[in-house]
Amino acid sequence: MSAVLEARGVSRVLSGAVPVTLVQDIDLHIERGEFIAITGPSGSGKSSLLYLLGLLDLPTRGVVRLEGQDTGRLDSEALAALRLAKLGFVFQFHFLLPEFSVLDNVLLPMRRLAARPEAGMRQRALALLEELGLTAKLANLPEQLSGGERQRVAIARALANEPLVILADEPTGNLDTRNGQIVFDIFRRLVRDNGQTVITVTHDPNLSRQARRQVHLVDGRLTNDALTPQTA
Repeated sequence: MSAVLEARGVSRVLSGAVPVTLVQDIDLHIERGEFIAITGPSGSGKSSLLYLLGLLDLPTRGVVRLEGQDTGRLDSEALAALRLAKLGFVFQFHFLLPEFSVLDNVLLPMRRLAARPEAGMRQRALALLEELGLTAKLANLPEQLSGGERQRVAIARALANEPLVILADEPTGNLDTRNGQIVFDIFRRLVRDNGQTVITVTHDPNLSRQARRQVHLVDGRLTNDALTPQTA
């Protein structure tokens, strides 16, 4: 099958008096509908790899392709447009805009893309927030939400433009066990019901085992890429 997202010989090196290699010679083929956990010890390059796959950083060497397109040939404006239309991001810190309501935070990426009329954007936002159990919180500001609720709003915002791929960097890092599991249940549902691709960085082995595939890094190198034995 053709990859929705592909890395070929990807390395990222920070220049300086002593160059620092963040990831080295990574090859990955990621298909639609996969749920992948990127694992590894602290400092192993997990987030660096995620940012390269999410087109937030550019590789020093190698190629990242999205739907077969060589993204290294695009300028910064084209990359930003591609991220907005095709990729959704969830981070450890939700990065909701504090002065905007829950509903308006979810509407923001749709308004930037401007692919729907305003009524269609609002309908999409309301449907996502209902699905994530947040209908009663539409007018709330982020400071009025619990940590788990904020992260669910961040997920709704990431899903607003119906991305091909959702990339999550330690999305449960600031959550308790219960809310962390809720986030992973949402990810599994997106893969199962919508056929979306989810790639998440996690340090939690109990959560990483729930992904269908685990990619393990050590010192910036890919040391294991295997399907996770499924118990259910």
